[in-house]
Amino acid sequence: MSTGTGAARAVPAERGALAGRSCDATASREVSARPPADASTADGISVLPAGSGALLVELSCGEHAEAFHAELLRRRARGELPAVREIVPGARTVLLNGIADGTADGSARLARELLTWRIPPLRRDTGEAVEIPVVYDGPDLADVAAAWGVTVADVPRIHAGTEFRVAFCGFAPGFGYLTGLPDHLHTPRRATPRTRVPAGALALAGAYTGVYPRPSPGGWQIIGRMPEPGELWNPAREPAALLSPGARVRFVAAEVRP
Repeated sequence: MSTGTGAARAVPAERGALAGRSCDATASREVSARPPADASTADGISVLPAGSGALLVELSCGEHAEAFHAELLRRRARGELPAVREIVPGARTVLLNGIADGTADGSARLARELLTWRIPPLRRDTGEAVEIPVVYDGPDLADVAAAWGVTVADVPRIHAGTEFRVAFCGFAPGFGYLTGLPDHLHTPRRATPRTRVPAGALALAGAYTGVYPRPSPGGWQIIGRMPEPGELWNPAREPAALLSPGARVRFVAAEVRP
């Protein structure tokens, strides 16, 4: 299931919540690119061929992947990146698809260049934030409060007071995987998934927050709802997706309508 140009390949929401683990304290320092043999290290990077004219960059964790994606966009904007049709971030990967020089030699040269990059720490304060109105009345508020060690009333305050960033998109058109909650507020999935989660459900799993753009099965913890989820994906709008990788996001508590 595609989410449109520039969005990640569809990935089950449950898999995404497990894959994009956060980095440790070293993530605030520069990420050093290393050869594929060291890809499993905390600051490792591996570049693999992904079919004709494409490379898959594998990073050590979600925050490194976000930082690498941001650096790709910066270098492309400055004209310092060879022509690439698409740059598609994932939980711990970035796909470069449609490399202009898609020959084996051309892809190998770009792969070697990527391995030499030093990636600056991720900046989360750039660009205007997308504000999403939500009503914090989800059925899992009490479970999330217990997991966080706070009161039920504290959950909306903490969540709405956090600034999020779209790490990547996937699962369904318009669905963004948002990071920003500190490690101690990462939330386990439900022991028993629901067979149907309504459109607009605001939910948490692992390191991520997300809003379901349409009804779907799911095991994320629901803490609220977006009254008008159609805004997340509108094919009549350009771009169709409200959220795109790298965008800042804030949730705004809305009144419950009678």
